[in-house]
Amino acid sequence: MSEIALIGKKIGMTREFYKTGQLVPVTVLKMEKARVIQIIGEEKRGYKAVQLGYGKIKSSKLSKAMKGFYAKKNTEAKKKLKEYRVKDVSIYKEGNEFGLEIFKDIKFVDTRSKTIGKGFAGAMKRHNFGGLRATHGVSISHRSHGSTGQRQDPGKVFKGKKMAGHMGDKLRTMQNIEIIKADLENELLYLKGSIPGSKNSEVLVKSSVKNIQKKTIDEKIKAAEQAKKTPDKKKK
Repeated sequence: MSEIALIGKKIGMTREFYKTGQLVPVTVLKMEKARVIQIIGEEKRGYKAVQLGYGKIKSSKLSKAMKGFYAKKNTEAKKKLKEYRVKDVSIYKEGNEFGLEIFKDIKFVDTRSKTIGKGFAGAMKRHNFGGLRATHGVSISHRSHGSTGQRQDPGKVFKGKKMAGHMGDKLRTMQNIEIIKADLENELLYLKGSIPGSKNSEVLVKSSVKNIQKKTIDEKIKAAEQAKKTPDKKKK
């Protein structure tokens, strides 16, 4: 079940206290249930996949083609459609809904969201440049990025040169984020640390791609308590 992902809305940040007195900053996500819209067989496209729909949308905002698509599937219209390749399509059925329960036995997840847009930014803010000197002949251009190219050869500025430009508003993936707790009743997911994006921004959450061996905070606390209970071996 961990092959699919959920989309949530970033509510903001808070903190969680453990019985040891440890404080952990957490990001709170309001998760949406995903509905299986269609199952794609291997004979149709050459791979097995499942298409999920997220969020609500007014029928007036749908195109004629999409209205016909949802009518054919006999399901409620969804705001966003996403396709996931899966190993076994037999466990999915059209119309099924999935919520936070898919992360029941998962400790770490990967998130994908858009960073906060900063608009047009200079080289100092965007790339952490030091700027030019404050005096000794530098006039007006204290925060400029300096020279950008070479001489007649090659006679151009290479692509990817660090310069002023549009900052932020880019998709970023955060890997191996620990799930602190999940509130199934209110459909809230508490993830350790910060996640890119402003409040109310969409965050895609899926199980961690990497095989993580590190311990969770709960496991570390239990290990520490166990270590206290076990008596130290006396030195001979």
